[in-house]
Amino acid sequence: MPKAKPVGKVQTVLGLIDAEDLGITLTHEHCFLDNSVWLVKPTKTSEMLFVNQPVCLENLWWVRYHPFSNLDNIQFLDEELAISELSRFKRAGGSTIVDMSNINYSQDPLALARVSRATGLNIIMGTGYYVEPTYPPEWQPDEEKIIDQIVRDVTIGASNTGIRAGVMGQLGLSWPMTEKEKLTLRAEARAQKITGVAMKISCGRSPDSPFQAIEILDSVGADLSRVSFDHTDRTIRRHEIRVKLVKTGCYLEYSLFGFEGWYPHRIVLSEENPKRADVPNDNGRIDDIMALIDEGFLNQILISHDHAWKTHLCRYGGPGYAHLLHNVVPLMREKGMPEEHVHALLVENPKRFLQIR
Repeated sequence: MPKAKPVGKVQTVLGLIDAEDLGITLTHEHCFLDNSVWLVKPTKTSEMLFVNQPVCLENLWWVRYHPFSNLDNIQFLDEELAISELSRFKRAGGSTIVDMSNINYSQDPLALARVSRATGLNIIMGTGYYVEPTYPPEWQPDEEKIIDQIVRDVTIGASNTGIRAGVMGQLGLSWPMTEKEKLTLRAEARAQKITGVAMKISCGRSPDSPFQAIEILDSVGADLSRVSFDHTDRTIRRHEIRVKLVKTGCYLEYSLFGFEGWYPHRIVLSEENPKRADVPNDNGRIDDIMALIDEGFLNQILISHDHAWKTHLCRYGGPGYAHLLHNVVPLMREKGMPEEHVHALLVENPKRFLQIR
């Protein structure tokens, strides 16, 4: 382990860089991903043929509304496709991608390094653990071993590659959290204090989820200014709850820009009141963000796409990784967002959040 943390630097898969060199940054994306654990077979016999079909123009109408019922849609396995799609972001002026595929969720250090070299993008690799359904079979988490593994990923390199993680994420919460997830999150918070990298936590499907996590983080003395709660736009639809959360000092991330449709999961507002996730479109996301800015929280907001389905990619009719730059930023300007606010969301906030402390 290094004698001192490289404070003020950001760790990419190709090495440490100055935080000033991050540029325009997408803080929650996936370059490679195997989401097959979430495959949901259709209930209608006539739709079973779609499960194993490659995504194509002829079935796009169905896959868009049944994204977890097509195996090809929920897998990013093609390195050439990753390079092609991510290069669109680079050509649009982007500089950095934060890849949220971690220890038990498709982490591939060598592939990320190859993609970084091929595209010229900085890529920051995640570490830590996603939700319990993605844990290795029969795995019994041990707090000290989890800490040791994460510290190795950050300070020595993941999977004996020498390629180091630069952020903790995508850390997963179920709703309610399982006992294994509670133990794992506690270990991850302790590892964060050792490594100095930021934590990115995916909210469980209830607006109470991040507050349950904060109780655990507080129990080990975690610094909430180093924590981002992602998928705010999917999970927390009431402004007053968003304000309550951001007042704890954490970051809120609007992770689903470009997702304009129906989200195929339920949000548990209470045990007696589950409902379909009320996901806003990009207009709604910008309105939410501007309302938070009006209350003084500009410096605690991150934005990204969380592209994790093929139907999100340009090759398959989706908005792609350059969507924020091509479409969202012009909409922000039309709505009257000042340039300094746009710059903060794309550059300054990620730079502050991602540098090692």
